[in-house]
Amino acid sequence: TVFPSQSWVPWPLIKPLPRASAPPVPLDDIIIEKTFEPEVCGRAVKVGDYVRYHYIGTFPDGKKFDSSYDRGSTYNVFVGKKQLIAGMDKALVGMCVNQRSLVKIPPQLAYGKGGYGDIIPADSILHFDVLLLDVWNPEDGVQSTTYLTPPTCVRKVEVSDYVRYHYNGTLLDGTLFDSSHTRLRTYDTYVGIGWLIAGMDQGLLGMCVGERRIITMPPSLGYGENGDGSDIPGQASLVFDVVLLDLHNPRDSIAVTNQVLPEPCPRKSATGDFVRYHYNGSLLDGTFFDSSYSRNHTYDTYVGKGYVIAGMDEALIGVCMGERLTITIPPHLAYGEEGTGSKIPGSAVLVFDVHIIDFHNPSDTTVMTVIHKPEECEKITKNGDFVKYHYNASLMDGSHIDSTHNYGKTYNIVLGANQVVPGMEEGLKDMCVGEKRHLVIPPHLGYGEGGVTDEVPGSAVLVFDVELVEVEEGLPEGYMFIWNDDVSPDLFTEMDVDLDQQVEFTNYIMRQVTEGRGRLAPGFDPYRIIDNMFSNQDRNGDGKITESEFRLKADEATHDEL
Repeated sequence: TVFPSQSWVPWPLIKPLPRASAPPVPLDDIIIEKTFEPEVCGRAVKVGDYVRYHYIGTFPDGKKFDSSYDRGSTYNVFVGKKQLIAGMDKALVGMCVNQRSLVKIPPQLAYGKGGYGDIIPADSILHFDVLLLDVWNPEDGVQSTTYLTPPTCVRKVEVSDYVRYHYNGTLLDGTLFDSSHTRLRTYDTYVGIGWLIAGMDQGLLGMCVGERRIITMPPSLGYGENGDGSDIPGQASLVFDVVLLDLHNPRDSIAVTNQVLPEPCPRKSATGDFVRYHYNGSLLDGTFFDSSYSRNHTYDTYVGKGYVIAGMDEALIGVCMGERLTITIPPHLAYGEEGTGSKIPGSAVLVFDVHIIDFHNPSDTTVMTVIHKPEECEKITKNGDFVKYHYNASLMDGSHIDSTHNYGKTYNIVLGANQVVPGMEEGLKDMCVGEKRHLVIPPHLGYGEGGVTDEVPGSAVLVFDVELVEVEEGLPEGYMFIWNDDVSPDLFTEMDVDLDQQVEFTNYIMRQVTEGRGRLAPGFDPYRIIDNMFSNQDRNGDGKITESEFRLKADEATHDEL
């Protein structure tokens, strides 16, 4: 794997030492003067280690004879294997990375009486300004140090897992060569199958999501003798500061945890049901990306029909109303390699904390449960009856909607007159005075997809606890007025009080009701009923009912009249 990186900046050169005014003092052994020591020395050079270092070589009078800086390359060598002059071999042992030392080496531990060609005269004392940049040993492997452990670790990285992580990559001396943070994008890859340098392949194993780890590797497990040709020199140890954000395996399915099941659960969701639920959505590292709560509206959808991502479609089948659960969905069952742009990265595992509010099926009917039924029940409700009842209304999650008890009066309707939602019409039939029922009404028999603004959400299942308080028997179907006594054989004449061949309709009907001879359909405005009856009798629409227009219900079954 190639990591783009920043340019390397060499350690600044020191000024040449001033020329000595007196001849050098003979040395019996090397002299080491530490000019800079790092606060932390993770590792000191030992015999057999391989080191990379910069140096400036001068004579005691300050004259420079060599410099690795001038060549633009560190000096790389094994220590203690006679690949260096004896004094340098000795001086490097015990040095720490980033330590800077001035090393004075006597001739007998340098080039002695023979010198070195035209560059170093015989019996020369040599001074080296040394900056150690790297140290490793052929026996080194990957070193991993965790400095932040997450509170929980459900799963650790294994071979063939796919991971998403951020990193800063540096050389052993701290020189930054690459960072995923600067690209604002995680590094995403399979682990253990050769897609990464060997040291990273090993270093990521066993990590938990949220863990932060320092992974140090020798060049043999990094970019080897040649480096990357740009920012990573040959034979360089590499240090990666890694935070693991995501982890999954292509074989993964959804995982359901943290279930809170309601008691009881009379029914579980099935394919084809319409579900309303709330959720909080986050990535595996806890990064929030969406919430239905923030919109103050449930997410409403059919399940098992591909209307939502595959993992959610699967997880929402077999749940109970009121259930709470955490659903972890791998990317191949969510938004895949592409993600959704700014909110959900590619190849991201998603975590949803879900609360099932309710669900129904388009084939559902009203579920009616009798809570209390009086021992004596002389008559039961039917279409046309005028009923008075109390109710408490709520949603399936217990959210209160309304109650007649708040108003101190019953709710009054005529059954079969479409004055309430169809589910309530159904739930109030065949009921005794004093009976109590628990009704569960699906939205297509309630307030439908639109709901009631600020009161009932769209597609909501409704719950009513009802108590029938009073019933006034209705009229036979199709009638708005009936006679309690026998009908006068000369009804028209009886109604034509002023003998003008026109009936005084309204006064007459109201008088029959007052005197108990007749009855209007209960629950309606009597004058509206009478106006309707008048219109039906006024065949020609001239505002008068003549004898030729006057008919009884029995004589003409197409009108709801006398």
